[in-house]
Amino acid sequence: MITHPGFDPVAVSVGPLSIHWYGLMYLAGFTAGVLLGRWRAARPESGWKVEEITDLLFYIAMGVILGGRLGYVLFYNPGFYLQNPLDIAAIWDGGMSFHGGLIGVIAGMWQYGRKTGRSLFAVSDFVAPLVPPALLFGRIGNFVNQELWGRTTDLPWGVLFPVMPDAPRHPSQLYEAGLEGVVLFVILWWYASRPRRDGQVAGLFLVGYGVFRFLVEFVREPDAHLGPVALNWMSMGQVLSLPMILLGLWLILRRPRAA
Repeated sequence: MITHPGFDPVAVSVGPLSIHWYGLMYLAGFTAGVLLGRWRAARPESGWKVEEITDLLFYIAMGVILGGRLGYVLFYNPGFYLQNPLDIAAIWDGGMSFHGGLIGVIAGMWQYGRKTGRSLFAVSDFVAPLVPPALLFGRIGNFVNQELWGRTTDLPWGVLFPVMPDAPRHPSQLYEAGLEGVVLFVILWWYASRPRRDGQVAGLFLVGYGVFRFLVEFVREPDAHLGPVALNWMSMGQVLSLPMILLGLWLILRRPRAA
């Protein structure tokens, strides 16, 4: 058994100003995206300019923050936020939905594509390999915040969280950090290193994330106010991951129309 260090969610406090670890993880994720994006754009065959990346990542960041928060509000706790609408803005307390963030990112990529004369597939294929490092940092932020923990376990790496001291639990945040943040990054970076048909890189991201998330949900504690939402065993995360997997498979396997 491992005891969680019980980190203070606030990394730095200066007078009334508090900087949360969760916010720092988001900053680290966006910084990694900018650096990797600039590296990809600098390749001669990329079709992108290095100076475009900051602007692109601004659209992505807005999609993540707005979509992620609104997705959590709508998918996971609409009743609470209907009664406490001012808390919707309190993102420093946690509560972000990946699937909502994905919808926001798609909207941001579509808008950026319109601005620059690129298709949604062209933008999403470029962006997809940049996302896993942000997922890695985000899941580390979940672990620091002691949220989204796993089910109870007697495995030797079970973690005893101070906020849930009843029994050791699966560190499901770290499982997702490893699968969605490290393994998926390696797969996508390799896959995107060769020319692919439009939409295939983005499709592989959707399949990879959807499968990894679906599997980890088996050992992740369901949201107490939701519990299973389908078939008496499927969590909300699993339900939302299925359309991702199907859409991703379609993008990978589809054939372009004959001219």
